[in-house]
Amino acid sequence: MKFADLIPVFAGTGFTFFMTMAGAAMVFLLGKQMKQQLLKAFMGFAGGVMIAASVWSLLLPAIEEAGRQGKSGVIPAGGGFLLGSLFFLLVDYVLQKLHAQKMRAAELKAESAGRHRLSKKMTMLFLAVTLHNIPEGMAVGMAFAMAAQTSGAAGVTLVSAIALAVGIGIQNFPEGAAIALPLRQENLSRRKAFFYGALSGIVEPIAGILTVLAAGSIQSMLPWMLSFAAGAMIYVVVEELIPEAHVEAGVKIGTIGALVGFLAMMVLDVALG
Repeated sequence: MKFADLIPVFAGTGFTFFMTMAGAAMVFLLGKQMKQQLLKAFMGFAGGVMIAASVWSLLLPAIEEAGRQGKSGVIPAGGGFLLGSLFFLLVDYVLQKLHAQKMRAAELKAESAGRHRLSKKMTMLFLAVTLHNIPEGMAVGMAFAMAAQTSGAAGVTLVSAIALAVGIGIQNFPEGAAIALPLRQENLSRRKAFFYGALSGIVEPIAGILTVLAAGSIQSMLPWMLSFAAGAMIYVVVEELIPEAHVEAGVKIGTIGALVGFLAMMVLDVALG
């Protein structure tokens, strides 16, 4: 892999990271107190975009890539999706165990128990967004790796990679805001809230660049890794984003946000892919 091949990767993953930072920067524009409805709309929109991205930008390309390799796309698409889901299920289980132990320790100090519960909630949100940014970065890196290694249709593949980077960047904006704004509401300074919101996206350039560097030796694994990322993203949507978007019964703003996000990402993928 030549350095010139890494330039589009730097640009693509850098854009997704920049959009996370832009979302986190909302703490400098909005007041300390923010309506919960807007936060739910952010969560729903991010979930809708991630679902659409999992289908059009990850699972379908995984099946197509397996076909180009002369293999059936069912096994890598289904198997990778299952592995990605199970992996994040295991991560979620471990995190819950660790936080349960900390909660038991905090119960011994009644005065700090409330603050610890608050910290636990925000820690889980931060980890969820950060962890799912890893497969997103891998997906962007994978797309540009395919663009660099596919002959004949390189231009089309590059357009698909750009569409994926743009789509993920768009959904990273509400994610950065969804972390930074609640932190600001919990009396964290604007600078610290922005820092943690932006920090959740730094893993995307790292994962994307590492994936591209290894693309030459993992060409046959591309379908599996794309579908693995899809499984991980869907798990995060179902486990974290959808519940957060529907905290109160009867409130539909999260559902509307999810539908708008799904439609936006679908149109983006179909139009540019």
